[in-house]
Parts: sequence; structure tokens; C-alpha cells
Amino acid sequence: MSVPQLLTEFVDYVDFNQRSLFVSAAAIAFNPTFWNIVARKEYRDHFLTRAFGGNAQRACYALAATIFSLGLLRDFLYERALRNQPSHPALEGENVTYAAYALLAAGNILVISSTWQLGITGTFLGDYFGILMDKMVTGFPFNITSAPMYYGSTMSFLGSALLYGKPAGILLTLHVLIVYIVAIQFENPFTSGIYARRERERAKAGGYEEKKEL
Repeated sequence: MSVPQLLTEFVDYVDFNQRSLFVSAAAIAFNPTFWNIVARKEYRDHFLTRAFGGNAQRACYALAATIFSLGLLRDFLYERALRNQPSHPALEGENVTYAAYALLAAGNILVISSTWQLGITGTFLGDYFGILMDKMVTGFPFNITSAPMYYGSTMSFLGSALLYGKPAGILLTLHVLIVYIVAIQFENPFTSGIYARRERERAKAGGYEEKKEL
């Protein structure tokens, strides 16, 4: 069977009449859109920090709790969407199950180890609140990929799709990957700009101190 034929057969096992499929896709797209919009607004006018009485740490933790809760809702909607979709016989074998558990394990390792390395504020956009890391994290899992949270999450989505044996889950995983790649294109340059600004300010302050000593 050719690749186009295989893809056509898999798509035939996707029930596009199920509203839950599109609700799940919308939730997947909403989450990174939401946190990028909120974080950039916070960076520009500190509206969350002001709402928490000028405490950037508390504001960041509140956003973290919101993002985490939205993630749980997204995962619930994804699982519900999969339950409403037909299974493909080719995805019900023992080897597929092993691959599914391997992807889930690897994905969770990337996500958990990333959170461990960055901490809560580093993971949940603390940079936008002015809570900056002292230096770039280069250890595992950042020595494998610059976006372990995103790619680990994608692997978990794919693992769940295979575990349930649902072609619709594979389609949604592709959607997840595209959404995250787009998010990375927006986030990385902006975050790099935040740290570049700090370095310029440090250099400026260092030059000022040198002049005072002279």
C-alpha cells in the first residue's frame, strides 16, 4: 500500500462529524495563544503584577496555575475526543501499545525534567514578569532540544493516540506540533530580546560604575 493510500485509509477512520474533535483542536490552539497574549501584555504594562499588589512572583504563580488548569482541561477534551472516534485495526497491535507507552514515558520525562531545571517561574513565563534566570540552562533536557516542554507534550499526545488506537489522535497530534512550532517562532525571539535587554542594561551599568571609579 502506498503512502497516499495509507493516509487516505487513516483519514477514513476520522469521524469529522464529531463536535468533540473540533472542540479539542480549538483547546489545543487556544492555550499557547492565551499565554503568549497574556504574558506579552504583562511584559508591556505589568497588569497582572499590579493586580497582585506589585508582587511579580505571586502574579507569575497565578498565571502558572491558570496555564496548568487549562492544560488539564485540554487533556480532558483530547481524551473525550478520542473516545468518540473509531479505532484503526492497525493501531491495536502489541507493538503499537509498546510504542505508545514509550512515547508517553519519554514525553513525560522531557516535560518533568524541563520543569525541574527551570522551576515554576522559569517554566511559566517568569521572564515576562521580570523574573529572569541567572544563566541559560544547558543541561538535560535542553542539551537535546531547545523546547523540551513542547516536544515532550507532543510525544505524549501521540502516545495517547496510539494507546487508544485512534487515527484522529494522530491528526490532532499533528495539529499540536504545528501549533507549538508556531508558538516557538513567536516566543523564542521575544524571550531572547528580554535577556538581550538585560545584558545591555548590565553593560551600561558596568560602564557607569567604571566611570565613577575613575
